[in-house]
Amino acid sequence: MSLRCLCAVCLVAALAAPALTVIASAGAGPQRRQPVPRPFPQPGNTGQDPVETPAERPATPAPTWTAETQQAPTETMLGLPIYPNATFITSYDAGRGQRYYLFGTNSSFQEMVAYYTVVLDERGDRVFDAPATHMFEVGRFRENEMAFPPGVTVKDYTWNGSDGYLNPTGGEPVRFKTVLQLVPPPAPQPQR
Repeated sequence: MSLRCLCAVCLVAALAAPALTVIASAGAGPQRRQPVPRPFPQPGNTGQDPVETPAERPATPAPTWTAETQQAPTETMLGLPIYPNATFITSYDAGRGQRYYLFGTNSSFQEMVAYYTVVLDERGDRVFDAPATHMFEVGRFRENEMAFPPGVTVKDYTWNGSDGYLNPTGGEPVRFKTVLQLVPPPAPQPQR
């Protein structure tokens, strides 16, 4: 049970990371440049690192993320069923040859749990009641080879009056009621 809680916490952290990055970078003031290693002290060096002001930064626009920068995976590619009206959001590297694939849908949490219960022929486990999070494990978790148990995690983003998970692509719909995290097993490693 503690492994499942850890996995659900990882899901929450993965979904919150982009928002925290934007918030942290928005209030960034002058940043210190990384010092260049020098073998010996130079005469006249005050020991102060130069401070970079926003005016000194190059005027290159920040890369914008769109759904086209990552290709939407298919059921064949993942080896897991994808809900028919689910929209691909993004994927993250989970480590150890695995990726988290996030999909958003405006179907309710209960509908998603019922759908995956039938399609996967497994009841799954409710790992959190608030916000509701349900996990379906579809393969054996091998701790020394995997970062996350292969399966499907369904999370309710309308809990406690929330409008839903904000669509990072800026497209329609603006918010998703439910987010699906699909984690396929890693590709088999060649035997040594």
